[in-house]
Amino acid sequence: MSVQERKKRERADRERLIVAAAREIAEEHGWDAVTTRRLSEHIEYSQPVLYSHFRGKREIIGAVALEGAAEMAAAARAAASAADTPRARVTALARAYLGFAESNPAVYDAVFRLDGGLVFAQEDTPEPLKDAFASLLDPLGEVAGDGIDPGLFTEVFWASLHGLATLGRSGRLPKGDAERRTQLLVDRLIMD
Repeated sequence: MSVQERKKRERADRERLIVAAAREIAEEHGWDAVTTRRLSEHIEYSQPVLYSHFRGKREIIGAVALEGAAEMAAAARAAASAADTPRARVTALARAYLGFAESNPAVYDAVFRLDGGLVFAQEDTPEPLKDAFASLLDPLGEVAGDGIDPGLFTEVFWASLHGLATLGRSGRLPKGDAERRTQLLVDRLIMD
């Protein structure tokens, strides 16, 4: 391995370390606790090293968002592929989405609520974000119904899931009815 290849690998390893540390701190203490000083102490590198990888917290949030979007897409695909009917796929997809949001609140916020400098629904949207949307679109496209744009249908379903995730997490919806809400959403949007 050449010196250049080794340095490139070490740089990628440091970036993964920074992103993992940001996720860990954010999940435990919230995004306000993620500062360059705290990150540099946590990963045992100086702040200038941190800034050589990311210009600041916004870019770190963006990196966490891209990683989280890829994880969410994988969870959605795994859940949908394990089901055997269109309705079961959509139900599994909804549960996977809401489960991801509940299990990874800081990552979910990085993807959908915080400014990570990422562009959504545009030509230059990063691939992990496009793939996360595609992981919803694929199973929902088969149940959208005649004459309904599958992309638009997916946006409405996604917005509904996001509302359930966000309102549930903030305590604005009673916890005991989460499964009933999920089933009601599927029942109302899926006409079979």
